[in-house]
Amino acid sequence: MRFLMELGAGFAFVGRQFRLEVEGDEFFLDLLFYHTRLKCYVVVELKAAAFKPEHAGQLNFYLAAVDAQIKASDDKPTIGLLLCKSKKRLVAEYSLSGMAKPMGVAQYQLVRALPQPLDICLPTIEELEAELSRELKPKGQP
Repeated sequence: MRFLMELGAGFAFVGRQFRLEVEGDEFFLDLLFYHTRLKCYVVVELKAAAFKPEHAGQLNFYLAAVDAQIKASDDKPTIGLLLCKSKKRLVAEYSLSGMAKPMGVAQYQLVRALPQPLDICLPTIEELEAELSRELKPKGQP
């Protein structure tokens, strides 16, 4: 509940490792939300490495699949957010140019103190590190 509140008003959690099936193949979205004010789904993909152009293609695929399989006819197009350890601006810009779906690439940075008002609006470093640790563990490990 706290994490949702930190995202801002209107976010509703749909699932973590949300399963999609496309032609018999399984795909898992890191996080899926529905934004009640924007009236659209929001796919969040977490990458513990630097941005690569293929990440944009993967996210675009997920957005198209959510729009085709989950989105209602009165929902707006799904939005994608890719959070990477680092990014090169021009590589990200070229990768996203020409894509019609709304997507963004953000670089996350581990710092020990955030300026106000971000210090109360965002998850703590410990919470982010714990969540990323859980996401990166191979299946079957505690």
